[in-house]
Amino acid sequence: MSETRNMPEQAILPAIAPSGPSAVSVEAARMAAVRRYDILDTPPDGAYDRVAALAARLFEVPVATVTIVDEDRIWFKAAHGLEGVSEIGRDPGLCASAVLRDDTTVIPDTLLDPVACSNPLVAGPMGVRFYAAAPIITADGHRLGTVNVLDTRPREISEADASTLTDLAAVVRDQLELRLSALHVVRAEQEKRQAEEEARQRAERDKAAIAAFASTLQRTLVPPALPAVPGLELACHYKTASPQEVGGDFYDVFPIAGGRWAFFLGDVCGKGAEAASVTSLTRYTLRAAALVDADPTAALKALNTALLLDAAVGTRFCTAVFGLLDPARDGGFTVTLATGGHPPAYHLSPAENGGVRVEAARAKGGMLVGAFAEAAFASLTLHLAPGEGLLLYTDGLTEARTVDGHMLADTGLTDFLAQRPAPVSAGALIADTVALLDTLPDTERDDVALLALSVPTADAAPAGITTTAHSAAAPTAPADASVGQEIRRP
Repeated sequence: MSETRNMPEQAILPAIAPSGPSAVSVEAARMAAVRRYDILDTPPDGAYDRVAALAARLFEVPVATVTIVDEDRIWFKAAHGLEGVSEIGRDPGLCASAVLRDDTTVIPDTLLDPVACSNPLVAGPMGVRFYAAAPIITADGHRLGTVNVLDTRPREISEADASTLTDLAAVVRDQLELRLSALHVVRAEQEKRQAEEEARQRAERDKAAIAAFASTLQRTLVPPALPAVPGLELACHYKTASPQEVGGDFYDVFPIAGGRWAFFLGDVCGKGAEAASVTSLTRYTLRAAALVDADPTAALKALNTALLLDAAVGTRFCTAVFGLLDPARDGGFTVTLATGGHPPAYHLSPAENGGVRVEAARAKGGMLVGAFAEAAFASLTLHLAPGEGLLLYTDGLTEARTVDGHMLADTGLTDFLAQRPAPVSAGALIADTVALLDTLPDTERDDVALLALSVPTADAAPAGITTTAHSAAAPTAPADASVGQEIRRP
């Protein structure tokens, strides 16, 4: 049903939005709908341009528009015959009045309409004399704007024409609904990507925090720096298989009574927080035991008892090598090694051909520590002379896979060590072994702890050898959870 205003006395409906709480509420809901469709100030669209062109052709008028009524303006989504105009003020009389009604508004002669006659499109240079508009009504009843036809001469339209204009407004509404559906899909995809990105960033932050925590905890389980032992060169390396997990390998070097030094290296079964608690217990038990009885086998027995008595340890056990360094008159050291189920240490000494002789320092016997109450531990004694060295390691070294998929094993490690130069240097020995590990694939890599000792020759051992710790396992770089030790001579 159309409303025709062609006589002043017929213009009895208000031309601007009515006042009052109800009208304010309706207008607020209408503007919310306009915002929901997100159509204002969008680029030209052929679909709406075709509607305006079709309206102009069907009604044989020079101007036809598709408008959205904003809070304080009329914005043209499409304008046929109205070049260079994108919006006008929300003045009453035409679109601003038509959007208030559910039916088609027809003004045969705008000069005879008391409200329309003052509209700028009527009173201005354009001189609009005929105006008809159908509101664009959403499915939930909100009027977003209008489809309009305008002429510069007065005229009448039929009820059928009014219905056609209503149909064109419905076409615009359908286009808006299609656009809204597409926006929902795009926004949902954007929200999904944003949620995935936020989840990825949270995961990265959590991963970094875990790595930082693991790195910090790991540092409490190994000495922050190796001590300076007179007449001895020390070097070490430690790297966990994953920066997110605390490893179970451990080592230490510390003084005991009588000018002697003790050292140990081992591997706790498992990883993570539980293994860390066992590692901490192991390290401090061995230190305390050595102060009471310097016999390496006695220290391992004390550790075995401690692990079995601590209910928190559960079924966890460890392997370990415990050594005692007693300075010898020739400048070297007498080394007593006790083993508890651990791989053998390797004694490197200069060979007559200028190379290095490699011997496994393997005590016969020596059971796992913390597995059996009656566990027995074996020891052996060797002499570490100037130019010689000793390498201790965890099984992450020998179980590392080569490029062909085979374990390095004892044979591969022995062959590698035999190619080291003489005299033996602990620092060079660790550096070369780390370089070897770096050439191997990272698949199935276990934690690796290395500890090397060497006695410098007289011409290469100035007094006051010092050691300085450095680490690449800082929380800012968790991907390389390693601890290294290098030797610096003043």
